[in-house]
Amino acid sequence: MNFDGTNWLQLSFVGMGNRARNRRTIWLEESLGLRQRTESQHGNVGGSGRSSRRSVASTDGAASCDEEDEEHEDDDEREVISDCSHTDDEDDDEPSRYGVERGDGYDSDESPLNEHPLGEIIYYRTSASRDSARFGRRRPREAVNVSYMLAGREINVSGKSNFSRAEQCHVACNYLPTHGPTTVDETKSRAYTGQFSADGSLFVAGFQEQRIKIYNVEKGWKLQKNVICRNLRWTVTDTALSPDQRFLVYASINPIVHLVNVGNESGGVESLANITDIHEGLDLSVDDPRQENVFGIWSLQFSHDGREIVAGASDRCIYVYDMEAQRTTHRIVAHSDDVNAVIFADSSCNVIFSGSDDSKVKVWDKRCLTQRTEPAGILEGHLEGITALDTFGDGQYLISNSKDQTLKLWDVRKMDSSTPRHRLLKIPTFRWDYRWGDYPGRGKNLKHPYDVSLMTYKGHQVLKTLIRCYFSPAQSTGQRYIYTGSTDGLVYIFDLITGKVKSVLNYHEGPVRDVSWHPTQPMLVSSSWDGHIAKWMYSPDIVAAPRRYYRSSDRARYDGDFDSD
Repeated sequence: MNFDGTNWLQLSFVGMGNRARNRRTIWLEESLGLRQRTESQHGNVGGSGRSSRRSVASTDGAASCDEEDEEHEDDDEREVISDCSHTDDEDDDEPSRYGVERGDGYDSDESPLNEHPLGEIIYYRTSASRDSARFGRRRPREAVNVSYMLAGREINVSGKSNFSRAEQCHVACNYLPTHGPTTVDETKSRAYTGQFSADGSLFVAGFQEQRIKIYNVEKGWKLQKNVICRNLRWTVTDTALSPDQRFLVYASINPIVHLVNVGNESGGVESLANITDIHEGLDLSVDDPRQENVFGIWSLQFSHDGREIVAGASDRCIYVYDMEAQRTTHRIVAHSDDVNAVIFADSSCNVIFSGSDDSKVKVWDKRCLTQRTEPAGILEGHLEGITALDTFGDGQYLISNSKDQTLKLWDVRKMDSSTPRHRLLKIPTFRWDYRWGDYPGRGKNLKHPYDVSLMTYKGHQVLKTLIRCYFSPAQSTGQRYIYTGSTDGLVYIFDLITGKVKSVLNYHEGPVRDVSWHPTQPMLVSSSWDGHIAKWMYSPDIVAAPRRYYRSSDRARYDGDFDSD
């Protein structure tokens, strides 16, 4: 299943007999004005509609068949049309497992993003062309039936003989990776991280048992390398692959980031200290009397050119490490609490987004940093600490996950470059520990008085650990969706435009801390505290693993453990 190939997009007339395929082509050409209708084709003369259709098919060179075969072909055609129109909206109004309506959000015509530039970007990334939309669409921006698009491509309506990238995304948005799952790996240790490489050829999973596993996706998820971690405190908190996929860095609750080589399939799977293997420690601490002696790293990422690593730490600071100079070049006292999430805004690597337990998202420009560091801007709207960030990739839009049980979409252009005096007062928050209890504000209509976010998405749980969130891949879905793990063991996929829950994936019996969508295929992998790495795909015939439930006995088991993040 690859959007660049001819596998799953070659659905053109799969399952149709020759006669049904010819009828579909003739009907399509007539609809587009490419074929002149005749009386016999309308069924007005020459007998019944059935016999008329038979005469039309025979004029196209199809072999004659009896009525029973033709009825069977009609059933095949209806089945294909039904399958090509597949969506996951049938149960939008079904309540979630803890009382939030899954249908919450906006109708597509009422969404505040409709007139926003981001809405326009998403629309043009995922819309069918004018030629494909000449039929099958009754309103502007309404989805075009995929079977019509495939039929149009079959007769080359656009003259390009293939789908454009936007049309591929339009098709892919109807085939989300919601079937399954199948189990990639099962351990007795909690999975804290799990991410695909940029090209989707590798998958990296970090476990609490002091191991990081690198799987070769293209070779049947074969274990390519099993990294034995060093100097861990409690668990692996984050991992990151270099852009060239040669190196992996991992962090824990200490100031040392470790660098290992990814290796290849022929070089064994154990990562041990020898002359053929790299396993080095990168000390992010600096010679500063104001620095805490011991701090942990919650988040880290490579820059797009691979020259720098940015990290968010428990000492309220952001660290920028230069790989060539092998030293920390920037230490920014960024927030008033732990920095749980950091990310480069775009490929320029000059702007950094950070999220903290102080509930603020801040924007930093490395080019403007001086000894007295101030952020380029502040984004306010969350009521509790922030657990994760992801960027749209253009430096303007980002999303954040928060312990206030919401996920928010931001436009950097709405940030405050300076904080007015009347906004220096601390916004009231609940004094609670998200590791041990439920959110006290659940069910209450709470809103930040200075909320500048574009959209708010609700329905998932952010408790016990730093739950991650992401935009869906640009290449396959045009970033139309937002997806996140959840403490209740579910994976949520939101429609970015409407804010509605598009799909909920139910399998795990422990919190899903991380989840990753393959960059080009309809494949999603969830990593959970139950030790399972589960793979979801679009494949109606997939044999799913037995469904797992988050029972009260399991909840007690997890609640009894200490977790620093």
